[in-house]
Amino acid sequence: MTAPRPQATDDLSILTVRLASPRGFCAGVERAIRTVEDTLSQYGRPVFVRHEIVHNVHVVSRLAAMGAVFVESLDEVPSDRPVVFSAHGAPISAHQKADSRHLVKIDATCPLVLKVHNQTRRHIAAGRHVILIGHAGHPEVIGTMGQAPDGGSITLIETEDEASKVSLPDAPLAYVTQTTLSVDETRGIIDVLKSRFPDIAGPAKEDICYATSNRQAAVKATAPGTDLFVVIGSETSSNSVRLVETALAAGSAKAVLTDGADSFDWSLCDAARSIGVSAGASAPEELVEAFLTTLAKKRPIKIESVETAKENIVFKPALRLAS
Repeated sequence: MTAPRPQATDDLSILTVRLASPRGFCAGVERAIRTVEDTLSQYGRPVFVRHEIVHNVHVVSRLAAMGAVFVESLDEVPSDRPVVFSAHGAPISAHQKADSRHLVKIDATCPLVLKVHNQTRRHIAAGRHVILIGHAGHPEVIGTMGQAPDGGSITLIETEDEASKVSLPDAPLAYVTQTTLSVDETRGIIDVLKSRFPDIAGPAKEDICYATSNRQAAVKATAPGTDLFVVIGSETSSNSVRLVETALAAGSAKAVLTDGADSFDWSLCDAARSIGVSAGASAPEELVEAFLTTLAKKRPIKIESVETAKENIVFKPALRLAS
């Protein structure tokens, strides 16, 4: 059944903008950014950060201007400077290396990612082989794979097809997932695994984080019938990419990902009568505001807010500032 097109005004020059909510920063991202800011306040500049603290070019650029230095290897961190571990989490080996060098280590890993790490270690300790559902090469997946001390207790799968064919050791099984996946695609993969391995153990509640689930649900409610759906976020952001896919699946005629107003192809809006707008969990709200401000200078707009959930989750700081 085709979803109804959002009601249009009689004046075809007015563009209806359906604004998805929740959108933008989640509690884990806010905590991670605040951790870098607090570390700079306490230790001065430079502060080193293992990997991009979150996957957003604007956030990374702002923190770099403040004195954060983003590195991929701990070998790049001087012994007298602190290092912050990013929100995506890190393998056990990275923590061990920082400890062996006696680095001041501040862990900004999202608590929901840490939950997956803890689950993974518990399953391995109980003698289970762990199936990780996620995207190869993503920092969060690298961190979770790195929770296995032998490197061979975890198998990564990305698709339902892989789940239907994967060959696994003759051992009790468990599964965990990357926190930023498509809710619908992940559910399909889990269903395949459960049909093949009825005794497989899994989390009591899905590993996909509340923010990812909420933003996908908001896009599903916002996108149907729109001519264009714009997701503000960076290409390296898994949850932002998933929102584009969600918008297309929900019925938007076209969906695109953009870092913000400065890099957006405004010609995409020329023939549109209605567009949807959201932002990934690592994209600051100021980018949404700048996008809408620029759009309003090009065409008259009418904004309709589509809210599907309210969020009030706050995580405790990773660093207690010295008084």
